[in-house]
This record gives sequence, structure tokens and C-alpha cells, in this order.
Amino acid sequence: MRLVLDTDAEILTVRRYSAGEIDVAGTLLRAPFILAPARLVSDWPVASATALDEAALAPLLSLRPAVLLIGAEGVDASRGSSLRRLVEARGVAFEWMGVGAACRTYNVLAQERREVVAGLFP
Repeated sequence: MRLVLDTDAEILTVRRYSAGEIDVAGTLLRAPFILAPARLVSDWPVASATALDEAALAPLLSLRPAVLLIGAEGVDASRGSSLRRLVEARGVAFEWMGVGAACRTYNVLAQERREVVAGLFP
């Protein structure tokens, strides 16, 4: 799905997404990555969303988000309940959703200049 927004060129946003691929500011990503308004980490060493643990979330939390999004397909959102407790104990809002919803939510929050970080699994 192509996302069209009036965007600030200095903020990294998702331009489009499809099964297995996400376009961030003209860069096609096919492996898990971390996205923040001013930073793209394309070498996030996580095999899958089911492999997420405290160590895997450390690079996202190091970016000091107010909101942390995880976007992955085919994973039961209840899987994130232990991660939610861990993240929220640090005063960070946590949401686990499908990739499309995470991309759209990230774009809106980033354009609002919110401190958002997304871990996305194309």
C-alpha cells in the first residue's frame, strides 16, 4: 500500500509497504529494522518478532522513545504482554500491531513530532 502524506523532508517516514518489503525514504527494506524520525537502523539483528526479548528491544529503547511500536504479521499480539510490562515499566507506551497499522501509526506520530520508534518486520 502506498502512503501519501504532506511530509517534512527531514523526518524519515514509510512511503509504502507490501508483503515482505517496506520503503522508507526511498530505501527498500526486506529484513527487520528500527525506524525513528531521524534514524534508520537497517541492521537490527533479530530473526523474527517471536524472538523479541529485552536484549532485542535495547537498541529501540536506547533511542529514548515515548512510544514504541512493533509491527509484525502473523504473531499473536498477546505475545507482547511480557514485553509490554518491560517497556511500560520504563515509562514508554508500547503497541504491537500488524505491519500496515504500525507503518501508518508511525507516520502520523512522526509527523506530529512525537518521540516514536518502530521495530518493523517486513
